[in-house]
Amino acid sequence: MFDAAPSPGHDRRPLPPAQSPVRGGPGPRTSVSTQEGHSQADRPGKQRDPFFDNAKYLAIVLVALGHSWSAIKTDNRALEGLYNVVYTFHMPAFIVISGYFSRSFDMRPDRLKRLITGVAVPYLLFQIAYSLFRRYAGQASDPISLVSPYYLTWFLCALFIWRLTTPLWKLVRWPLPIALGIAMVGSMTPGIDDNLDLGRVLQFLPCFVLGLLLKPEHFALIRRRRVRILAVPVFAAALAIGWWTVPRVDGGWFYRQSSAQDLGEPWWTGPLMTLAMFGCALVLTACFLAWVPGRRTWFTALGAGTLYGYLLHGFVVKTSLYMGGFDLAMRHGLLGSLVVTVLAPAAITLLCTRPVQRVFRFAMEPRMEWAFRQDAAELAREREKKDRQRERERDLERERVSV
Repeated sequence: MFDAAPSPGHDRRPLPPAQSPVRGGPGPRTSVSTQEGHSQADRPGKQRDPFFDNAKYLAIVLVALGHSWSAIKTDNRALEGLYNVVYTFHMPAFIVISGYFSRSFDMRPDRLKRLITGVAVPYLLFQIAYSLFRRYAGQASDPISLVSPYYLTWFLCALFIWRLTTPLWKLVRWPLPIALGIAMVGSMTPGIDDNLDLGRVLQFLPCFVLGLLLKPEHFALIRRRRVRILAVPVFAAALAIGWWTVPRVDGGWFYRQSSAQDLGEPWWTGPLMTLAMFGCALVLTACFLAWVPGRRTWFTALGAGTLYGYLLHGFVVKTSLYMGGFDLAMRHGLLGSLVVTVLAPAAITLLCTRPVQRVFRFAMEPRMEWAFRQDAAELAREREKKDRQRERERDLERERVSV
C-alpha cells in the first residue's frame, strides 16, 4: 500500500555489489513518509536503492489490478484464478518491504512524530474522506467511524500498530514463530474484524515481522539468475493452482480478514490455512522480487509516491463502480477485461507522479511542527545535520577554487 505501502522508510544502502546487479545514480529524495524508522535516512552521501522503488511501484500496480479485477471477475474463472494468485502475495510483498524499512524504528521522538504525521494523520483524513465520499455518492448513510477502517485505510491502521510493536519484536527470542502463533489465533477468533480490522492486522503480522528480520544480503540472494529462472515454473504452477481453487476455496481466505468460523469452516482450518497462505505468500513474494529490476527504470521515481497512488486510486475504482464502468466492461467480455487491465496500471501510475504528490502532500505528509514540542536531543541532531551540510558546502567550494 502501501510506500505500503506501502508506506512504509527507504534503505539508501545499495545491496551488496558482488551479489546484486544494481546500477545507476541516486534516485529521488526520500519523502517524510518513506523515511520512517530508518536510521540511515538522514546520513549524507547515501543513495536510494532503485530495486526497492521498483518493487514498490510494481506491487502497487498489482494492488490496483486486484481492486479493478474484483469488480469484473464474476463468471470468468481464468480471471478469478489470476486474482487469487495476485491476492496471495501482493499485499504480503508490500508488508514485507514495510517491515524491512521499519527495522530501525524505536520510540525516539522524531520517529514517533513521523509515524503520526506519515501514518496516523493520513489514516484519519482518508477514513473521513472515504466515508463522506460514500455518503454523497448515495452508497451509505452510516455515521463516520474512525475505528472501522474502510476499503484501503486498513493498511495505515495496521502499519501504525505493527510499527509501534517493532521494539518488542526486536526483543523476543523467536519473533516469527510468535507472530505466526498470533496470526493463527486471529484466524479462529470470530468477530475479530469488527474493530480496527484486527483480523488483517493479526493475520498479516508474520509478513511484517519477517521484513524486520531480513537483511540486504537476503534480497541479493533471491535476485540471483537461477532464482529468476526458477520463478518462471513456480508462477506457472501458481496460476494453475489458482485456476483450480476458484470453485473449491472460499475467496475470503485470500483476504486474511475473517476467522474460519466467519467463513463457515471449522475452527481448526484457520491455523492450517494461516500457515498455508503464509508459505504460499513467502514463495510467490520471493519469485516476484526476483523479477524486480535492480537498475533505474522509467518507473523507479514513481516508487517514492506509492502511498499517494494507494490511497487515491480507491476513489477512481469506486467512482467507476458507482457509475457503472465495470458493468460496461463485463458486458464486453474479454475486451472489457483487457481495457480494465490496461487502464488500472495507467491510473495508478498517474497517481504516483510528482504533480499529484505536490497537490496532496498536505494530507499524506503534513509537517505539523506546530503540534509537537522539540526536545533537546532532537534540536541537537538538527544542528549537527546543518553543520554537516555547511561543512559539505565549504568542501565543495574549496574543490571548485582549487580546480
